[in-house]
Amino acid sequence: MKTARLLAFLLAALGLIAAAPVFDPATKVMEVSRAAGTPDDVYGPLYKAVELAHVFPDSKTFADMVPRDRPEAIMAAFRSENPQGKEALAAFVAKHFRKLGDTDQQKRSMREHIKALWPILARPPMAVVPGSSAIQLPYAYVVAGGRYQEMYYWDSYFTMLGLKADGEQPLIDSMLANFVSMIERYGHVPNGTRTYYLSRSQPPFLALMMDLSDTHDPALDRQRLAALEAEHAYWMAGSTCLDASGACQHVVRMPDGSLLNRYWDARDAPRDESYAEDVATTAAAAPRPVNRDLRAGAESGWDYSSRWLKDGGTLATIHATDIVPVDLNSLMWNLEMSIARRCTALGDTACAADFTKQADVRKAAIAKYLWSAKDKRFADWDRSTAKPTSAISAAILYPLFVGLATPAQADATAKLTQAQLLAPGGLKTTTVHTGQQWDEPNGWAPLLWVGVTGLDRYGKTTLADTLAQRWVKTVSAFYACTGRMVEKYDVDNGQAGGGGEYPVQDGFGWTNGVTRSLLDRPGIGASVVEACPKG
Repeated sequence: MKTARLLAFLLAALGLIAAAPVFDPATKVMEVSRAAGTPDDVYGPLYKAVELAHVFPDSKTFADMVPRDRPEAIMAAFRSENPQGKEALAAFVAKHFRKLGDTDQQKRSMREHIKALWPILARPPMAVVPGSSAIQLPYAYVVAGGRYQEMYYWDSYFTMLGLKADGEQPLIDSMLANFVSMIERYGHVPNGTRTYYLSRSQPPFLALMMDLSDTHDPALDRQRLAALEAEHAYWMAGSTCLDASGACQHVVRMPDGSLLNRYWDARDAPRDESYAEDVATTAAAAPRPVNRDLRAGAESGWDYSSRWLKDGGTLATIHATDIVPVDLNSLMWNLEMSIARRCTALGDTACAADFTKQADVRKAAIAKYLWSAKDKRFADWDRSTAKPTSAISAAILYPLFVGLATPAQADATAKLTQAQLLAPGGLKTTTVHTGQQWDEPNGWAPLLWVGVTGLDRYGKTTLADTLAQRWVKTVSAFYACTGRMVEKYDVDNGQAGGGGEYPVQDGFGWTNGVTRSLLDRPGIGASVVEACPKG
């Protein structure tokens, strides 16, 4: 037998008989693997995107997940939705896959989903890379998500509300330490943690952030007080350079000589982060220069809104530096009152008296210029016309939010909110459609929180409950259908909001924060939608 096999081998070697195919184990295994379809084979670009974005700490997690639909349908959805970034990919996976052993009924609740997002949105201390636009951050922080991979000023307050509800106090204090660090380095809190944001700030929420901290000791309290005083000095720096125009930097002299604030930017050039868009708007507005107005609108956080537009609808007519906003001045009053309280707590009576007086003067100016006695409503003031604007927006709720409104003003504001700003899905931003993202029909988490908190403060709990319930229903229904939390919502139809300079973003820090905090509100549970209404 051995001889026969040897003879056959020799004959084959000499080419006298055909050689039998040689079995290659490696080739066979590869063929079997491809026929079975590994996750990488089946989901190709989706699989690579998820794994390379580190959506899960362990790469095996996604490799073992079970699809909720046919692979072809999932890949069609992937190509259509084109989720970008870790947060968007995580939401896509949650919608289209489940872990082995899970069922659709065991899908994470919205509350669980928000809690699971904090580690995804959290970032370690940021070191400076030469040539990068990033600003150094010495402590951990949370980003908003989507295109916003840096820390933003006013966003962070609303994100912190959710962190507080979920017991993430160390992260709140860490973010606070970053803001204080930036004030110590730059003299103010920049719009965001990029070099191109250093020429402006955002709505001054730092004092309110400090109210969320449980950490207190004399040295830290003095450091934080110094930061608040520096922030106040930044916003009021223009008071020393006022000329015949009646405005300098962030400061506006009102007709009676009192001083209020406006949004403003130290630079007068297209924004780095929206360069092409600003060049186009500037060309449409020519010969009137609008770069500083575009930047001021960005500092407001409402970029952009009919509040800043001369004709109420066209971005090229923006004149944000002419507007004395009711929300900004409400926050400035709160800042002055907060400084006074902190000075009192540290035994500095002179400081307390000084800032109490400044707050009183501002409150009187707000009552005189930013409250329309004729229309019984709060309003922005237009320097170019020397009268209140006609715009009705959610900004009217800020005086209630900080507690400077009188009971009569609060009554009138609640009635106007119910009549013109209440929407099926929450709170309208304004009452006009312009295609700008800070106009109807969009609703935003920060404004919803301001409204609910302000109405609660003045005993308008029925309206506050209605706003909170409608918002939670909108957000939870959208999450139940898509697995996503987004930056803004269309409060007329319950879908993701639209308009603005970029597609709607997933994540999303302030939506997560406000919604998570509202989930602890008594009676809110009935408003949470657990299953997609569309089936």
